[in-house]
Amino acid sequence: MNFVKQQNQIVARVVAVLASICLAVLCVLVMVGVVMRYVFDNAPDYVEPVGLLLVLVVAFMGAALKVRDGGHIGLDSLVSKLPPKGQVVLKAFQQLSMIAFAIAMCYGSKQMAMTTFDDQIPILGLPEAIRYLIPFVAGICTILFCIEHLLALIARKRT
Repeated sequence: MNFVKQQNQIVARVVAVLASICLAVLCVLVMVGVVMRYVFDNAPDYVEPVGLLLVLVVAFMGAALKVRDGGHIGLDSLVSKLPPKGQVVLKAFQQLSMIAFAIAMCYGSKQMAMTTFDDQIPILGLPEAIRYLIPFVAGICTILFCIEHLLALIARKRT
């Protein structure tokens, strides 16, 4: 259990740093875009497509991090009224459902990336597949974090 937790802690730190850097770059990029457009009447073309990629990174990686923190949307009112065994069962079901969703997200992202790999983002000249690589990586992170939660549930159940 500790090995998985330590590995996920490293993954979470990398994802948090990546999302933080992307958020900072996004803030600067939007500010530059606004100043260039409204002050100098000469907005760079790359602001929107780069901004979209950065928003995707921040949103998807932030969602994966919230899964690890247990901060995702949940309905605890029913779970809290159940006996301890029922709570464990529902928490395990929740994690398994999240894993199923993340697998579906990875599969769909992979399919879209393969379909759009030859297309390019017009202004950047990068493959469209990059847009679908971001949710794929976030899905993998979500799966790892849910496995960590499941192992913690199993470890608690044994003690």
